[in-house]
Amino acid sequence: MSRSRVSTARIARDATRMAVAVPQVVAHRLTRLALAGAAPNARDRREFTRMGAEKVAAFQQSWWNMGVAALAAQQRVALAMLSGNPARVARALASAGTDVAARGLAPVSRRATANAKRLRKTPLRPGKR
Repeated sequence: MSRSRVSTARIARDATRMAVAVPQVVAHRLTRLALAGAAPNARDRREFTRMGAEKVAAFQQSWWNMGVAALAAQQRVALAMLSGNPARVARALASAGTDVAARGLAPVSRRATANAKRLRKTPLRPGKR
């Protein structure tokens, strides 16, 4: 399977996982925010702090991955140009965008999927499910 087809499949898989996980996470956390009100307990404060820290970490990892993938894509395109083969250059250019997108989406998708799984097991309020 070609590099761009693998990346396209990876993008589709990660986007589908996020489409399922993100609404679950948002619903859980908004409900938790509403139930906590003006005086969240320690458990809620930890979750709210984690919520922000995880977003920053996932997006930092995403940007790093995209930078590394972009550098690798530039090198593949440069080598293809040196080969003098226009078809090879076209393939390298075609796969560059999908490779960068797939690498950038992966950490965000992993985090959202993990959060959905973790929060499904977590009651909104202690003693309640």
